[in-house]
Amino acid sequence: MNWDQVEGKWKQYKGQVKEKWGKLTDDDLDVIDGKRQQLVGKLQQHYGLAKDAAEKQADEFAAGLRAEDREAARQEGREEARDQERARRAGQR
Repeated sequence: MNWDQVEGKWKQYKGQVKEKWGKLTDDDLDVIDGKRQQLVGKLQQHYGLAKDAAEKQADEFAAGLRAEDREAARQEGREEARDQERARRAGQR
């Protein structure tokens, strides 16, 4: 997932960010607001990470969101296919 997408869905992801980086406060999350550089800066500030390490963690987090979104879409597609099959079978009765 790119950072524009993360920013657009930030409210959905705040809980996951808080779970992953528990030292970040609600105020920090409001300041970050889905922006990569803000997250990197807060990770450096609260965890004493070097910039490259903080960037790596932030990017790995965003990549994990992408994988979760793909899995959710696959699951949604399977559910939709099951619903369509049920409707088709119900129409044959």
